[in-house]
Amino acid sequence: MTAFLLYIARAGLYLSLFYAFYLLFMRRTTFFRLNRTLLMAGSYLCLLLPLIRLRSTDAAIAASGLTMVGTGEEPASQTAQIAFPWEEVLLLYVAGAVITLILFLRSAVKMSRFIRNGKPTQREGCRVVIMEQDMPSFSWKRTVVISRKDLQDNPAIFTHELMHVRCRHSLDLLLGLPIQILFWWNPLVWIAREELRLVHEYQADEGVIDNGIDATQYQLLLVRKAVGEQRFMLASGFQHAKLKNRITMMLKSTSSSWMRWSYLVLIPLLASVMYACNPTKNNKAKDPEAQEQAAPETKADIQEPMSYSDIEVKPTFQGGDENGFAKWVNSHLRYPEQAKNDQTQGRVVVQFTIGSDGVVRDAQVLQGVREDLDAETIRVISSSPTWEPGMQDGKAVPVSFVIPVVYKLR
Repeated sequence: MTAFLLYIARAGLYLSLFYAFYLLFMRRTTFFRLNRTLLMAGSYLCLLLPLIRLRSTDAAIAASGLTMVGTGEEPASQTAQIAFPWEEVLLLYVAGAVITLILFLRSAVKMSRFIRNGKPTQREGCRVVIMEQDMPSFSWKRTVVISRKDLQDNPAIFTHELMHVRCRHSLDLLLGLPIQILFWWNPLVWIAREELRLVHEYQADEGVIDNGIDATQYQLLLVRKAVGEQRFMLASGFQHAKLKNRITMMLKSTSSSWMRWSYLVLIPLLASVMYACNPTKNNKAKDPEAQEQAAPETKADIQEPMSYSDIEVKPTFQGGDENGFAKWVNSHLRYPEQAKNDQTQGRVVVQFTIGSDGVVRDAQVLQGVREDLDAETIRVISSSPTWEPGMQDGKAVPVSFVIPVVYKLR
């Protein structure tokens, strides 16, 4: 669950960077086909980037920084902390995704019913549904819906919708639907969706003018038809997009070809973000003598331990999570007498491995305070009861774990 939400957050970050770059640098160019292709390809590439590891990941700190506080005479007692509400966040995320999906399905059902009420015919390789009432035209897949009046009096409207069909703009909207559902919480995703629809309109307008229709008359037609509303979320409509942008783009000269290479700037930008999102693994060498004294490893434990944050099924301690282990450590810690006399306090960070057999081994101090406090922390953690091992792809695997212990005198 946590791994999934972290994946969604990382992918959302990559999508935000990609869309922000497009909005800042590419939205005003006349490379309609290139922008359309890269908007779709780049969106799905951003879904894959979180799965790529540029650097190995260190073990996650247990429970986002659980701390144990040692007192002078008694066993250490745990400082109460509020765990991050992952379940509530996941529930909210799923609810938003379901609502988004329902809205799209509702629009699709309404559009299908509306199309069935018209009179279908074949024209220029597509299915044309003619409506008797005056209404805004739109297209979906290989179907054009248009009023009889517009078909007879304004042939440019039919040509416009025909361009949508020939360019297969409905396919883009369908491919973009999973991204809308998964990242409904990201406003840039919705903005990029409207930008993609605007690119569709630019392409259709360009196709109309290339078919010999006078640009000035076509622009006047756009102005006359600008008062309608878009009916369906998935359809491409003659009146849906921003009128000023469409007319400006028709009058704009072709963008310089060197602007096509601007997308290459994204490569180092995304690579640097990927590098920052993957922390370096601690490669501190283990003491050879300590390795010899460690518990014998099974064959499965020879493999590199997985990160606690990346494991599919996390290891459990006595039927509970890492909070239960923190309580167990607190109950067994003893404040060293000399450290009490010297009024020494501090934070000891320990990394250890939960083997595929559930045995705790290879405990080592990543950040120490003094020798007796470090040794007491290692002693308690090394004496841990057996865990239920973590599982990856249905197999028990060793898992790397980091926990901070805070010694504090009252």
